[in-house]
Amino acid sequence: MELTITNLSKRFKDKTAVKDVSLTLTPGVWGLLGANGAGKTTLMRMIADILNPTSGKILLDGKSIHAMGEEYRNLFGFLPQDFGFFQGFTVKDYLEYVAALKDVPARETRKKIDSLLHTLTLTDVKNKKVIKLSGGMKRRVGIAQAMLNDPKILIMDEPTAGLDPGERVRFRNFISEFSHNRIVLISTHIVSDIEYISTKNAVMKAGKILDVGTTDELVKLAAGKVFTCTVPADRMPMYEVQLRIINQRNEGNNQVSIRYLADEARTNDSVLVPPRLEDLYLWLFPQEDSIKEEK
Repeated sequence: MELTITNLSKRFKDKTAVKDVSLTLTPGVWGLLGANGAGKTTLMRMIADILNPTSGKILLDGKSIHAMGEEYRNLFGFLPQDFGFFQGFTVKDYLEYVAALKDVPARETRKKIDSLLHTLTLTDVKNKKVIKLSGGMKRRVGIAQAMLNDPKILIMDEPTAGLDPGERVRFRNFISEFSHNRIVLISTHIVSDIEYISTKNAVMKAGKILDVGTTDELVKLAAGKVFTCTVPADRMPMYEVQLRIINQRNEGNNQVSIRYLADEARTNDSVLVPPRLEDLYLWLFPQEDSIKEEK
């Protein structure tokens, strides 16, 4: 199975959100990395056949997804950043409603819903109204609705927003297992959520795909840019101005260990260290330094 995106562009009046993107998605977990405004959501909405491209095409095994229509939608699951629901719906009501919209056979609906409620730890709240759930629980309900039809292609836009660390671990394990013989595309700011489970990652900036590769291949782009050192705590204000610090830890005895990005060592005791995917993200998107996973 191949989802082939060829020369895809989308313009909105005087703005081009996606610019001549070409990408071939194969089974496995794909990470889509990029800062706010990079064009990720617009690209995903076109893959979901919700938004028509200005130019270019998307083919599933050589067939236009637009021409496939319902056949494509039956294979597809989508979690947008925000999903709608009637305020009176309980979790169970909502999932039954979505299952009916997706033409999930009635004989399979209850079993599938019960399985997803268990997997996503929602069984205890199945009779609660969705509107009264916490942000993390609502997100899990969104994940459940995207998977009701057992999709062969699953697109998820910021799926772990609002999930606590334990929920994110369970989500990663679930998606890693689910992706066997399926295409799963995940857009996220929380780089660690896809760093270890992604088959490949696509890096997107200003509407274009900068690079595509495995985590090991992509982090090489930040090789020679990541350093660690220990500095006096009372001099940290100076270092915060001079260095692009991405992590810091109080070591006691008036010492702070820092991890920073630079073209070359900026202190005498700096040690070059292997980059991680988060380092690459922050190197490519410096304006996003404040949008990092909470440690």
